[in-house]
Amino acid sequence: MARRRGGTRQGPPPGALPSIPALAEAVPPTQRLLALDLGSKTIGIAIADAGRRIATPLETLQRGKTAADLAALQKVVEGREVGGLIFGLPVNMDGSEGPRCQSARAMARNLHTALGLPYAFWDERMSTMAVTRTLLEADASRARRAEVVDKLAAAYILQGALDLLGAARR
Repeated sequence: MARRRGGTRQGPPPGALPSIPALAEAVPPTQRLLALDLGSKTIGIAIADAGRRIATPLETLQRGKTAADLAALQKVVEGREVGGLIFGLPVNMDGSEGPRCQSARAMARNLHTALGLPYAFWDERMSTMAVTRTLLEADASRARRAEVVDKLAAAYILQGALDLLGAARR
């Protein structure tokens, strides 16, 4: 926990859970998890199956103003039985957090305020690179890579979290 000026302790932001397992426990088993890969120009989105075993890329949204992004994400969530969110956290290679992490945390707080869904973060280091490498190996064109990389990165993030949950179930 971080200390605020004046010496008082500051807890986690509303809705934030300390880990993916804590998020999974907080979300009813009949509801799905949604992952977001927040870029400066786009938001990649992936959704888990009802059994929380398989991540599926859903779509890529073009970023705009925060209010427009929140409205678009609310439409994505509606009707999909989503009970919790996983945000990719773009931690630096040395483990430190920079401005992109602050931006992801701010979006998570804003989306929690708008939707009321609990959320957690997943270290997304190397996710886009891994997905890009796979697309290059598949000989995907530059245009095709640009079209799908963000939603595939969200699925990569979500699958990592689902694999963690699966290991905990065993």
